[in-house]
Amino acid sequence: MRYSDADHRLLSALRDCGAQPRVAAVARAFSFAGEHGAVWLAGGALAAAVDRERRAGWLRGAVVVAGAHLISMGVKRVVRRPRPAARESLVRTAGRHSFPSSHATSAAAATVAYGALRPAGARLVPPLAAAMCVSRLVVGVHYPSDVLAGALLGAATARLGAGWVSSSRRPLGSPQALGGPPPLGPPRPPARPAPRTTGAPA
Repeated sequence: MRYSDADHRLLSALRDCGAQPRVAAVARAFSFAGEHGAVWLAGGALAAAVDRERRAGWLRGAVVVAGAHLISMGVKRVVRRPRPAARESLVRTAGRHSFPSSHATSAAAATVAYGALRPAGARLVPPLAAAMCVSRLVVGVHYPSDVLAGALLGAATARLGAGWVSSSRRPLGSPQALGGPPPLGPPRPPARPAPRTTGAPA
C-alpha cells in the first residue's frame, strides 16, 4: 500500500467517527479552541498569572508556541497542499492549505515548552495536545501526514527555544529574576573584624 493510500485510508476511518454526534461535538470544540493556538496561549498566560515563581518561563513558553504557529503558517504558503476534499468537513477553516497542521504544531510546541516548566504541565498538556491533533482528522480538514508533520515541527521549534524558556527559572528575589546582572564570580566571604590592640603598660 502506498503512503498516499495509507494517508487517505486513515483519514477516512477517523472521519467516519465524526458521524457520531457526541464525537463530532467534541472534535469541533477542540478544533475551535486550537484555532491560531488560542487555547495554548491562553493557558500560558493563565499559568503565568498563577505561578509567580515560573511566570517568565510560562510567558516565554507562550512566545515559543506563537512562534511555532507562525512558522507553520509560513510553511503552508510554500507547500500549498490542498485540504481533503473527498468528504464535507465538520468545521470551517481559516485557510485553504493543509500541510502542515498548525493546530498540531502549536499543540506539540505547548507540550514541549510547558511540560518542562512544571510536572503538572507534563501530565496535563500531552493528552490534550493528542486530542487536538486527532480532532483535526475527525473533522476532516487534514491528512494524517499533515498532523504528523505539524507535530514534528512544533516539537522541534520548542526544543530550539527550550534553553531560552528554562533560563527564566530563577528564584524570586534573585538579581537575575529582578532583571539585574548575574554575579561576576563566587561570593566573597565577609571581612573579618580587625583584632583589638591594647596600649603598652605605663
